[in-house]
Amino acid sequence: MNTLTDSIILVPLAGFLVLFLFCIGITQFVRLRSTRKEMFERIRFRSNPTEMQKDGQSANKKGIPFLNPLMNFFGKLGDSSRSEEADDAHNKRIKFLKAGIRRENASAIFYGLKYLLVVLLPSMFLIIRLTVFEIVSFHLTITIFVMVALFGYYLPDLWLRQKTDKRKERLLKALPDALDLLVICVEAGMGLDEGITRVANEIKLSSPDLSDELRLLNLELRAGKDKQNALKNLALRTDIEEVKNLVVLLIQADKFGTSVGTTLRVYADTFRTQRMQKAEELAAKIPVKLVFPLILFIFPSLFVAILGPAVIRIFRNIIMQG
Repeated sequence: MNTLTDSIILVPLAGFLVLFLFCIGITQFVRLRSTRKEMFERIRFRSNPTEMQKDGQSANKKGIPFLNPLMNFFGKLGDSSRSEEADDAHNKRIKFLKAGIRRENASAIFYGLKYLLVVLLPSMFLIIRLTVFEIVSFHLTITIFVMVALFGYYLPDLWLRQKTDKRKERLLKALPDALDLLVICVEAGMGLDEGITRVANEIKLSSPDLSDELRLLNLELRAGKDKQNALKNLALRTDIEEVKNLVVLLIQADKFGTSVGTTLRVYADTFRTQRMQKAEELAAKIPVKLVFPLILFIFPSLFVAILGPAVIRIFRNIIMQG
């Protein structure tokens, strides 16, 4: 009876897991394909930035045929289901900007997707329960129903957090090279605004995320926004400690009239020293992390390989003497 109950519980969970992994695989395939296509387009139009910009704008307007209506549906669902509390609208907007999502109705689409998953996933479970697994008890059905509903509600949050973390990793990885290029541009006689524009164009292929952030910074400066506020917005959008420290140094250099080139040079050296120290710290933690795998997996196999023949020989001698 316990085996039958366990199989009844595991089969729908396994089916849901297969469906979930299939959806993730399709999403990753579409994402990799779009990234590859975007990379080819950037390489193709590298010699003509104006044509590339026009082509990118037309591609954004056109988009995937079924994606824009689907996003509009999620947006309408989020607008109709969301309460009229607008106090934390700015914080929600910043949360999506940290993930690199700049769509105006991103919050409505996000919450519309949450509400849709809360209804869709439990409904799918109930359909499977009523058509295939009729032996499942009522209490177990309610428990799985609530768990699936909670999973559907928090699944977009997990996706957004993962997207934000990956974007931070990409920004942090591209920051040292961009900082070195900015130091070279400033020391060559360029202004800070011109140097940022040049660096944004140079790293467009290697780091599109950081290039977009620098372009937004340059657009804010060209639009007349105060340099301190524009730099603070950059730190707020990236949410990286190293960028925040760089912004503080640039604001202080602009306020006290010190050399920007010297400030960037000193910070670049300090930043690379910190990265080296973090790498050494991670390398020093490796022996401690290897203790448990050695004890649990490697040492038992070594004992069997070394002491096994001796134990067998001793056992045979005892039997022969007995």
